Amino acid sequence: MVKIRLVRMGTKHKPFFRIVVVDSKEKRNGKAIEKIGFYDPKTKPFTLKINQKRLDYWLSVGAQMNPVLKKLLKNEKNSSITG
Repeated sequence: MVKIRLVRMGTKHKPFFRIVVVDSKEKRNGKAIEKIGFYDPKTKPFTLKINQKRLDYWLSVGAQMNPVLKKLLKNEKNSSITG
């Protein structure tokens, strides 16, 4: 099974995350099939950039999204509608 999830990067106390497509058997920071975006929680407001076309493609072929990533995308869509 293929999953879309976050991979932690950066240094201690300065994290940022890549949004990647991986095989579900890989470790959290294991080899990725494709990098499709990034998330930086340290900026105000947080930065979230994602290649929407690639996300839609992977979801259409059956990839499962991590619940944390689902919540981030939902919050991003809500904030862009109100702001």
